Amino acid sequence: MLKHTEFGIEPRILVNTASNLDRRKLLKFAGASLALLVSPVGSAATSLLAVRIWPAADYSRITLEGTHQLKFTHLLVKDPERLVVDLEGVQLDSVLQTLPSKVLDSDPYIKLIRAGQNRPGVVRIVVELKNEVAPQVFTLQPVGDYGHRLVLDLYPTEPADPLLALIEKTSPLDAAAGDASLSGSPEVVHQDAALNDARRPGRAPATRLVTIALDPGHGGEDPGAVGRRGSYEKNVTLSIAHRLKRKIDAEPNMRAMLTRDGDYFVPLGQRVTRARRVQSDLFVSIHADAFVRPEARGSSVFVLSESGASSSAARWLAQKENDADLIGGVNLAKQEGHLARTLLDLSQTATINDSIKLGKAVLNELGDINTLHKAQVEQAGFAVLKAPDIPSILVETAFISNPEEEQRLNDDAYQDKMAEAILRGLRRYFKDNPPVGRTKVAQLD
Repeated sequence: MLKHTEFGIEPRILVNTASNLDRRKLLKFAGASLALLVSPVGSAATSLLAVRIWPAADYSRITLEGTHQLKFTHLLVKDPERLVVDLEGVQLDSVLQTLPSKVLDSDPYIKLIRAGQNRPGVVRIVVELKNEVAPQVFTLQPVGDYGHRLVLDLYPTEPADPLLALIEKTSPLDAAAGDASLSGSPEVVHQDAALNDARRPGRAPATRLVTIALDPGHGGEDPGAVGRRGSYEKNVTLSIAHRLKRKIDAEPNMRAMLTRDGDYFVPLGQRVTRARRVQSDLFVSIHADAFVRPEARGSSVFVLSESGASSSAARWLAQKENDADLIGGVNLAKQEGHLARTLLDLSQTATINDSIKLGKAVLNELGDINTLHKAQVEQAGFAVLKAPDIPSILVETAFISNPEEEQRLNDDAYQDKMAEAILRGLRRYFKDNPPVGRTKVAQLD
């Protein structure tokens, strides 16, 4: 139970037994028994640079960014559900006071947040929760444009079954109708029209329902590349992925899932895991390239390389993309053991060969709507392409660092053309490689 003080709340435990305890002993007991994690002590005073909240169906993330590493304790309080965080060496300031305004009504886990000065040098943050959560609280060292970060990830105690969620999605007809809600998207396409379209290219109907994992690059804390006009790669990739998903769902015997469907961060390995958990047949990661020279332009397609890379630029790009986990922030101590093993250098020759076929099919279609940066599929060590049993490609739709291409990437009509070109590539791949039962790699978790 919590009671109000001059700033907000203070912990009490089981009123019947705790009411007669000395207040200091009570606080000491609460801190010793309920604090789950204490960060290393920093000697210098800490100023808060920013506070951010990223809500998502999978989890909600709260990020506190400071000039120095934050010393903190945290505990869960029930009836009602709350997460309490005490920050030491911090004063209540205008940055912390913006926290309440950052909570969205639609946030699935956070009801409201308040912050107050508990005592000199200690700020208390109270997160009122809509449901019971299993928090992961950890710190991140400075990287890129970010300073020291304290991350509060609020996960549901019972994660949703991703395969069941996919099965319960709307029908292809409903998905096609939903396409009309997108600005600049084509008119509603009925399933009969999709069947006729399937016959026109002369491809045989699919022998079973196929699932395609669409992976919009970056998200949340990780904006990806930033164009000169201020465009974020994470927003462009999500928009194109949503358009492509609706087109795929309107196809007979095809369905798509998104590794993220909003502005939040998903670790690279988790993107692979999510695709495998819904037994995806293909994995398509969508990005918007950037380079040090603004004149670089064109579309590219990459697949995994077992060793080395097909060009120095591919090697550079793979390293940049693989750093996403550092920028977005991953609690490495909490990663599944299965994940670490999946990302080992497995024997993936057959999968890589299929990935190259898929990459060629998509690249040929991209050449009809944009200049190709490279005329052939390139290979590099992208962590996000390391599913051992799913043909996987990474599509660089265009260079967001090129002012002209940045403008096109923000154009509804161009995004729709890009999604349509990728879809044509998927059709071409399945025409030449009809879906059959996939060889499964044993689940390692």
